[in-house]
Amino acid sequence: MQRNDQGNPLPASPCKQGEGESTAIRRAALGDAAALAELGATTFIESFGQLYVPRDLEAFLEESHTVDAYAKVLANPDYALWIATRDGRAIGYAQAGPCGLPHDDAQPGDGELKRLYLLKGEQNGGVGRALFDQALTWLERDGPRPLWISVWSENLGAQRFYGRYGFEYAGEYAFIVGEQRDREFMFRRLPRAD
Repeated sequence: MQRNDQGNPLPASPCKQGEGESTAIRRAALGDAAALAELGATTFIESFGQLYVPRDLEAFLEESHTVDAYAKVLANPDYALWIATRDGRAIGYAQAGPCGLPHDDAQPGDGELKRLYLLKGEQNGGVGRALFDQALTWLERDGPRPLWISVWSENLGAQRFYGRYGFEYAGEYAFIVGEQRDREFMFRRLPRAD
């Protein structure tokens, strides 16, 4: 990851995907709240919509994936979001901030990848990895610290992906969507000195 003179990550440069297609990743700004709300709802439905009754899914989306919800996070300096676009269309995003997971070992200074989502048709092309790298760099901008991620217990692909980055299973909790409790795994990576 390239850095500027202050040690901050440089914006990701556009990368070529195919003829006539380019993907760019940048830090999201307040003006991106509407695009993030739409993208967040769409990707959550694509990934998990089949798990929930409509009433529970709608209530969750109205709480977690609204313009106001994203604007609040974007305005908080303790959080950061990145948005991936291809030819001007939002295709994925990542969100990072302080760890809020219910684990006895989680400390106030720990960081957490809160969300990493791509539209279904955009997965497995390297964009998720690039978003993840941006989030990790930001989370460790002041030096190594414990990092956390939660992932649905049945999302084996994501668990393998995070494992390649040194994250290990640390526990589980109930992720609540309406009246449904999903089995959610917590993964942790202890500080690394590289």
